[in-house]
Amino acid sequence: MRRIKNLLNRPPKTLALGFFALIILGTILLSLPFAYREPTDTPLLDGFFTSTSAVCVTGLVVRNTASHWTAFGKGVILALIQIGGIGFMTVATSFFIFSGKRVSLRERLIIKEQFNSNQRSGIVRLTNMVIKYTVVIELAGALLLSTYFVPRYGIKTGLIYAFFHSISAFCNAGFDILGNSLIGYNNAPILIYTISILIIAGGLGFSVLKDILNTKKFHKYSTHSKLAITTTGILLIIGFVFFLILEFDNGATLKKMSWVEKINASVFQAVVPRTAGFQSINYRLVKDSTLLVTIILMFIGASPGGTGGGVKTTTIGVILASVLSVVRGSEDTEVFKRRVPQGIAKKALAVFFIAIILILMASFTITVMQPNIRFIDVLFEVTSAFGTVGLGVGVTDKLTAPGKLILCFMMYVGRVGPLTLLYTINIKQKHKTIRLAEDDLIVG
Repeated sequence: MRRIKNLLNRPPKTLALGFFALIILGTILLSLPFAYREPTDTPLLDGFFTSTSAVCVTGLVVRNTASHWTAFGKGVILALIQIGGIGFMTVATSFFIFSGKRVSLRERLIIKEQFNSNQRSGIVRLTNMVIKYTVVIELAGALLLSTYFVPRYGIKTGLIYAFFHSISAFCNAGFDILGNSLIGYNNAPILIYTISILIIAGGLGFSVLKDILNTKKFHKYSTHSKLAITTTGILLIIGFVFFLILEFDNGATLKKMSWVEKINASVFQAVVPRTAGFQSINYRLVKDSTLLVTIILMFIGASPGGTGGGVKTTTIGVILASVLSVVRGSEDTEVFKRRVPQGIAKKALAVFFIAIILILMASFTITVMQPNIRFIDVLFEVTSAFGTVGLGVGVTDKLTAPGKLILCFMMYVGRVGPLTLLYTINIKQKHKTIRLAEDDLIVG
């Protein structure tokens, strides 16, 4: 009991265990007989995988969401997506606030860890802001989507589709109840661009949204917001240009489309690797070169403090700034005329290399266990799991139970963060008070 109490008194560990407890609860609910329609030999594993994917806002599935799950099952999935997207502590704290209870220091520290915030003060205001922004943005998204769904499916079904996909998009989950994601909808700009905007808004992070909505001029944004927005914009342009060029003459994807559909599809495929697994193009049909570009985009993912995963845009931004400082011969890493603390630069490098090692180890293990699957397809699916993206090339359905569990682990790590998981495993952390003598090494 004392060991468990010590675990819960550490914010990173509480955060990791909280997400895991939510996954277990979702597994139990999705394993109930009235949660699914189709008979299955592995209801527990299917429930666990789906629950992990929903809580970690990924979107990888082993069963078709539209046809396999009942209304109850879909409701559970949607609840898990919402709680997993904005964070279980945000939901819990909102109940404390509404009931008039005081939010303890420990709970504030957990929320701070959940949103990667550097400030301990204003956590309650942050929670209120997250809830407010989430409700407003998801309602606005549902309203826009309803203009497409209601005329085609009627009021009841149309509104259900609109709200489900709005929440799924803003939370960067990528779950759909249409049956085949958005494949075949490239001629529906209201659908493509509404979901794209929701994905980008959720992926930017709530602190960035606050700057955008409350501060009119870019130069007055925080350094974090500037870096997140700039990196996001560059990645969107890169994704759009590469997808359009690489798939332009692919008869199975863009070649037979009109120019408008080509643009819509390319824009959407530039957005979705930002950690939302909707797709309007079947990734089983794209070129290997397109898969490689998408893998890189999925690996980077969204921004800190948002609803997405990956190593984060700011992590890559700091690493590139560090490289640039070395090229320039500068001792300081600078971003938008501000010096980046050495600890932040080291943390960025740690996250980057831990992520690469985990992805390669997971991909290697699955390839060894199932050599009939191409390595690039396995790498794509594993990176999609780690980046909590949800894009797939048909690997997940072919995996054995151990392979599916590896993907579950990668989704979990991608959601809680590699460093948070390491802090959870490494219970006793020792901080040196004595610095060793410095010596020269030859590198490069």
